[in-house]
Amino acid sequence: MMEVMKNPDILAFFENVAQIIEKARSFVGRTADLAMCMTYFEVGRMIVEEEQGGKARAEYGRGLLSSLSAYLSGRFGKGFSETNLRNARKFYQTYSPSIQQSLTAELNTDNKKQIQQFTTAESYNLDFLAKSQSLTDLFKISWTHYVVLIRIKNEDERRFYELESLSNQWTVDELKRQYSSSLYERLALSRDKDKVMRLAKEGQKVEKPQDMLKNPLVLEFLGMAEDSSYSETDLESAIISKLQKFLLELGKGFLFEARQKRFTFDEQSFFVDLVLYNRLLQCYVLIDLKTTEMKHQDLGQMQMYVNYFDRYVKTDIEKPTVGILLCREKYDNIVKLTLPMDSNIYATEYSLYLPDKNLLQRKLAEWIEEFEDAKAIRKAIDGGNGE
Repeated sequence: MMEVMKNPDILAFFENVAQIIEKARSFVGRTADLAMCMTYFEVGRMIVEEEQGGKARAEYGRGLLSSLSAYLSGRFGKGFSETNLRNARKFYQTYSPSIQQSLTAELNTDNKKQIQQFTTAESYNLDFLAKSQSLTDLFKISWTHYVVLIRIKNEDERRFYELESLSNQWTVDELKRQYSSSLYERLALSRDKDKVMRLAKEGQKVEKPQDMLKNPLVLEFLGMAEDSSYSETDLESAIISKLQKFLLELGKGFLFEARQKRFTFDEQSFFVDLVLYNRLLQCYVLIDLKTTEMKHQDLGQMQMYVNYFDRYVKTDIEKPTVGILLCREKYDNIVKLTLPMDSNIYATEYSLYLPDKNLLQRKLAEWIEEFEDAKAIRKAIDGGNGE
């Protein structure tokens, strides 16, 4: 057996066989997820239609879900609790409008009858659903992910988390954590107002250093009390102990290289708290931790770190180094006065507890409303041609 394992050709064959099995398992899992989503979507539709069936059914309408749950559970076992049936109904109500729009665009004018059958929901079934490319394209994550998503009322926010769950392969727990930490609102409030809508259409795109930023960075998973006394070393050690979660909170494309990275210049030694690399931006990302409010001297120090990496560490094919000052409290005016306009250095706050989601949602809504009002004014001034 050991001799066989030393043969590179045999090992390559074994690996090919293993990859086939992994692909098959992935396909089976994906097929099962799709079948479950389509089944609950259809069950939800049938429940909605039955509940809306008129006065003749009103007498038993209130007990419909509990009775249906008892019947299906007795016949099929787990998976059809009253709660799950409520989720199926909500699932259909949430996604039915977007699916109808997709189907209308997908089917040509010769298929008007099929469109009518779908929109009236009188006679379509799982066979019809299975043939629809719109549905197979739409339901790309698991049913348990959708159970979380259907509770998000804002359509743009829901679409964002759906895209991020798919592209980052979030587990359900990771999806819940990102939603609880108000990732959508934090990213939106950290961006130019005219780019906020891209989040709902494309998810988080990391194309330039500013795309990495979110304010605040939420580090509740470190388990450090907000009112306790701790040093920068304590904070750094806590981050390293929860490095995977820290990189997930930072965003896409981050790789860890070193902590307390030492470099010597003019016979003096300096230490960068955290050195990361972002493979999407192809650049080093230096993080300096501050457990107090930001000072202009901290920005100057980070500027030196970035200059050193740009001149002595990065290669010609890599992009300029990014510096991030992670502090308890930042002052935007100090950042603007201290750093050049084209600086690649940023300051962002961190929080040791989950933010007030309702407060962030209100702030974002006010922000977008102000932006839309400004667009309307510009359009009126430009004679209807301004954007």
